[in-house]
Amino acid sequence: MGQSFRDLHVWQRAMQLTLTICKLTKDFPREEQFGLTSQLRRSSVSIPSNIAEGQGRSSNGEFRQFLSIARGSNCEVQTQLEIARALGMGDPELIGQAENLSHEVGRMIFAFQESLKD
Repeated sequence: MGQSFRDLHVWQRAMQLTLTICKLTKDFPREEQFGLTSQLRRSSVSIPSNIAEGQGRSSNGEFRQFLSIARGSNCEVQTQLEIARALGMGDPELIGQAENLSHEVGRMIFAFQESLKD
């Protein structure tokens, strides 16, 4: 695995998702700073972070495991976006953007995991 994690399209899209989540949560109510805002930001940051960490590991099996963790964090993001929408928090357009990116990243992670099977 000679390429950098920064070269991975899935990592780049996951970074876009994280930045979108940060923009979205800027306008969440102040009382949610340590609640939904923090949860969404932490789970979104976990996605590209685990992709990067997996890329740095020495085997495809380890990389797949970190991609699996990234998939789980992506599912967390999707759930938290549903909660934000139901509570009327944030810009609905940004929520839609984040959801679309999240679904795209999820498909990309799954395909990447499949490509790494021995």
